[in-house]
Amino acid sequence: MNRNFKQEGYELVGAAMEVYNVMGPGYLEEVYQECLEKELTLREIPFQSQSQLNLYYKGEQLSRYYRPDLYVYNGIVVELKALKKLSNDEMAQILNYLKGAEKRVGYLLNFGPPKELEWKRFVL
Repeated sequence: MNRNFKQEGYELVGAAMEVYNVMGPGYLEEVYQECLEKELTLREIPFQSQSQLNLYYKGEQLSRYYRPDLYVYNGIVVELKALKKLSNDEMAQILNYLKGAEKRVGYLLNFGPPKELEWKRFVL
């Protein structure tokens, strides 16, 4: 299946924006994760928290694995941050996780900026 999860991503970002609008910047990443989990539950958006995603090298499963902050709609990898601004390091991190876990769609959600939620969508 070749899904791009556009509508689902829209719903995810909407939930994250609600968390940002209620909480504002300044909390630790773990606080935003708990709030977002509550918001996803309220909106009946299916997710798994800190679930294990296997990593692969040339199609062979590695003994190491990756635990994304959230795995939404059984196909979207979500990394949460609470930084003043995202850098290329965070973007490279999620791209590597998508590639290694053989997943196509990821979102990087940053609750740290002072004026609005920063988010980026990645598709491999």
